[in-house]
Amino acid sequence: MVIKEVSLECVCGITSTLPENILPEVAFAGKSNVGKSSLINALMNRKSLARTSSSPGKTQTINFYNVNDQLYFVDLPGYGFAKANEQVKAQWGKMIERYLQKSKQLKLVFLLIDIRHEPGANDKQMYQWILSNHYEPVIIATKLDKIKRSQVQKHVKMVREGLQAVKGTIVIPFSAETKQGREEIYELLDSFLEDRECLDEE
Repeated sequence: MVIKEVSLECVCGITSTLPENILPEVAFAGKSNVGKSSLINALMNRKSLARTSSSPGKTQTINFYNVNDQLYFVDLPGYGFAKANEQVKAQWGKMIERYLQKSKQLKLVFLLIDIRHEPGANDKQMYQWILSNHYEPVIIATKLDKIKRSQVQKHVKMVREGLQAVKGTIVIPFSAETKQGREEIYELLDSFLEDRECLDEE
């Protein structure tokens, strides 16, 4: 995948109406400090289009990025942010659930998990939530540069088993620092777009 043009096209808050896009949507879900904005920026070849912050919980809206007029990257609010009060957490949860249930163009969901740690209760809940909405998420195991190369397979196994991932679930280790894993994600997106073109031609 060659990124030529990207733009932040739509920002949806708690009371916003979701856009009725005609292009396919690829959503990114993950905990507040898992490196979601860093991944999206790395994929878009931009340093700061998706806002990163040392303070978790920065993304409190659903952000739609138009990529090459081919598809949308959809940045969902980070979950599990400890400092947010329960009312705010519940609102973010409803936003994510509403999007998963209502979007007509959502075709693929990336769930980001910190490769260093066993998936937490929020990660497991989000994984089950995505499955219950009839999507099989691709797992992006972030912060790959924080562990030794010899430990990668052990930690990938830990992520799979912690989520009780469906057999055949794709897990891609990724580092925002080194960009390792980015080409695998691009290949996945390319095959997804090619499959869609084939369907359109039938």
